[in-house]
Amino acid sequence: MTVNSLSLCYHNKVILAPMVRVGTLPMRLLALDYGADIVYCEELIDLKMLQCKRVVNDVLSTVDFVAPDDRVVFRTCEREQTRVIFQMGTSDPERALAVARLVENDVAGIDVNMGCPKEYSTKGGMGAALLSDPDKIEKILSTLVKGTHRPVTCKIRILPSLEETLSLVKRIERTGIAAIAVHGRKREERPQHPVNCETIKAIAEALSIPVIANGGSHDHIQKYLDIEDFRQATAASSVMVARAAMWNPSVFLKEGLRPLEEVMQKYISYAVQYDNHYTNTKYCLCQMLREQLESPQGRLLHAAQSSREICEAFGLGAFYEETTRELDARQAKLLARTPEEAEDPAQDTSGVIKMAVKFDRRAYPPQITPKMCLLEWCRREKLAQPVYETVQRPLDRLFCSVVTVAEQKYQSTSWDKSKKLAEQAAAIVCLRSQGLPEGRLDEESPSLHKRKREAPDQEPRAQELELIGELCKKPLVALGRGEESLLEGR
Repeated sequence: MTVNSLSLCYHNKVILAPMVRVGTLPMRLLALDYGADIVYCEELIDLKMLQCKRVVNDVLSTVDFVAPDDRVVFRTCEREQTRVIFQMGTSDPERALAVARLVENDVAGIDVNMGCPKEYSTKGGMGAALLSDPDKIEKILSTLVKGTHRPVTCKIRILPSLEETLSLVKRIERTGIAAIAVHGRKREERPQHPVNCETIKAIAEALSIPVIANGGSHDHIQKYLDIEDFRQATAASSVMVARAAMWNPSVFLKEGLRPLEEVMQKYISYAVQYDNHYTNTKYCLCQMLREQLESPQGRLLHAAQSSREICEAFGLGAFYEETTRELDARQAKLLARTPEEAEDPAQDTSGVIKMAVKFDRRAYPPQITPKMCLLEWCRREKLAQPVYETVQRPLDRLFCSVVTVAEQKYQSTSWDKSKKLAEQAAAIVCLRSQGLPEGRLDEESPSLHKRKREAPDQEPRAQELELIGELCKKPLVALGRGEESLLEGR
């Protein structure tokens, strides 16, 4: 993907502010739907991004930046390509430039966080900690302006005095950045403190580059018309909205706020379509519900432990099923078209016993897994320990495992999101094909039953711990990477 940086303008814009855990792809797309001109991603730390690999996700039609542990750190798509700003946390010019070059072909601009006062941002000299080091600010911004093809901006807080603030922003302007966002509070101030519109106005009058006013949600902005009032009060070129947009992203809609139920359902739809992790989806929905968290729907949301359960809480169960079927079908079609990318561990299918099964942690007691049951059975039968061979296919980064027991191979035909889940699924195939118990809550392991007869006064929890102790006497066979934990799949 290539972006024409000249197309991005910071004049007369309404902007979704960078917010940790909130500014992920579903929220950004929703804000664009409701009228935001520019959207910022959440602050992402330079060291974390430099560990990521850029992956084109053909199933979701996204570009993913994936960490070594397979977690998606940043996900974007073509629809927001010309309007998404990548905000980084950094304290080092060279690292900042390396990150900018990593992402610049997939975003519209690069921003450096110099205003967040929270510890996760200030540690290591990032965020608001930079405000006390103007030399470092100048070096970081100058390096980015010279080294990247995208417009560079930064977001700051005001300093203790107007004179100090104006001195800093003028120095920042000389680095050649395209715009500056100003949160009208000091580093130590919080949302309950009034936003200083006069200082933002003085900055806007002193600079020739666009100034983006931020910090008005508590005192000024509840609906779209308030955004323009805040702009006029600060004389800023544009307005950046944070918490008011987090509470209801339709604040960007000129026609007025939409009902929260409608907004939340639309947000959930994007979360499912783009495979947003359910914990992040749940967090954002809780921010929207606010005082309604104790309502029946709020309690259902609080109890939800998966994207499916979140959808069911909001009457979107059928949508979830339909969307996941479509994504699965798209994935299957892509794999059928490019079989060489699948790296299927069972390309030679002779002698491999297969079933379409998945491991669901909720169906098992806390300390019991199929892998443990299979290991105990092998020891009881005096067989060699199970050997797992697990691969990951690059197309969608899912895992599949083959387990070998007594020279027979077993494999689940379902691919999983982690190596541990794939190995548990392979163990289930082996146990079921042998007619052996797999440790589920709805069945009783013969070994546990035997212990009940021998020690009838023991509590079930103690029996499980006794079983764990026996299983932990020897390590599992790992995938050529050392020993495996016996408590896998938790």
